[in-house]
Amino acid sequence: MTDNPFRIPTDAEIADAESRLNFRFPDEYIRFLKGGSDVANAAFEPAVILGGCSHLDIFEITEAAWAQGVPRDWLPFIEDNSDYFCISQAGVVRYWSHNGSTDESWPTFAAWFEQVCIALE
Repeated sequence: MTDNPFRIPTDAEIADAESRLNFRFPDEYIRFLKGGSDVANAAFEPAVILGGCSHLDIFEITEAAWAQGVPRDWLPFIEDNSDYFCISQAGVVRYWSHNGSTDESWPTFAAWFEQVCIALE
């Protein structure tokens, strides 16, 4: 457990999370983590890679999502009522509904961030 799960993670902590999840984070996602994971006015909170905040713990979120059928090559980084925003190692973001896969996706993390977090669409 860390003293502040919402602080900016170190490079070593990011590398540890990648190792524990067996998932290489895309560069844009790492920049997001190092930027404080700010989702502006969006109505959800991103997962944190540091311990101490169970409802936002990326390890608990991924375990639950993968158990629901989210493919293991997609990393859920936001959970909202058993729906997930997930990122691939190539940086593609997709939305996964609690009902299963959807066609909703963005070609890059930056495109997702622009539409969902800035334009709030």
